[in-house]
Amino acid sequence: MDLLNSLRVFVRVVDSGSFTAAAQALDLSTAQVSRLVADLEQHVQARLLQRTTRRLVLTEAGERFLLRGRQILEEMNEATAEARGAHLKPSGRLRVHSMNGLGVLITPLIARYGELYPDVVFELTLSQRNPDPLEEGHDVVISIAQELADTQFVAQSIGQIYSVPCASRDYLERHGVPGNPLDLNEHRCLRMLDPLYSDEWVFHDEQGEHRVIPGKTFQCNVAESMVKASEAGMGISLLPFYTATRPMNEGKLLRLLAAYRLRERNVYALYPSRRFLDAKVRTWVDFLKAELPKLFAEHESALKDPRHWA
Repeated sequence: MDLLNSLRVFVRVVDSGSFTAAAQALDLSTAQVSRLVADLEQHVQARLLQRTTRRLVLTEAGERFLLRGRQILEEMNEATAEARGAHLKPSGRLRVHSMNGLGVLITPLIARYGELYPDVVFELTLSQRNPDPLEEGHDVVISIAQELADTQFVAQSIGQIYSVPCASRDYLERHGVPGNPLDLNEHRCLRMLDPLYSDEWVFHDEQGEHRVIPGKTFQCNVAESMVKASEAGMGISLLPFYTATRPMNEGKLLRLLAAYRLRERNVYALYPSRRFLDAKVRTWVDFLKAELPKLFAEHESALKDPRHWA
């Protein structure tokens, strides 16, 4: 039997959660996948998976075998990459995941990186969550977090972000300009649905902590839609600073309560630890560390301009 191939199939079955999903990912039949796992169990003389009609469960032996199996496959991938020189010259497919708004922001950086390394094919996936790089096959995940929990991945800090309250001139002419966070309770505050944050807007100053809970007159989960709602005068929104700068420069939105920065978070590039780091991962992370702070600084210039404040 091809022990290494059977091991790859076993790991994919565990990661996929079913024989059928693994078969689809590997372009095999479900029967072939089932037979390869059965052959592997016969080879090691132990049951690795308990099969039920609804799900698969690793046995105790299966959990131990999976851990060592992943290590073996990783070593094999590293050895292959080393032999091919992948750790020396950036080339091949680079799979990157980012949160929606931040991913749109970095697209020009991707274009510039592509000019430097034309042999790299970029695959960018956007969503409203922070996925596990190994489970979903990403080479690099651009993650947003206040603090990173203990992780098995390498985490490189590449910048900081925050959000600011904004509103249109039309809305402010009709409803007045809030002079402090407590005044927001008398305004129509729009709700941004984001799994990274609670619904509350939390302001901190020398008087302590002030909390504002947006109403339900309008809510959405995409920052650009929130920008359009704000421009239309629907109310006050809390926007990531890099999303707010364009409508501010165009005169469509004004920054409110300019002394405050809400939802401050760090931005990290996460990738699996490898002895021989793939050159495309290394160069992309190094490029982000050098260029993303510059891009953030360009956007912050609009926020710091009193002409854009209410």
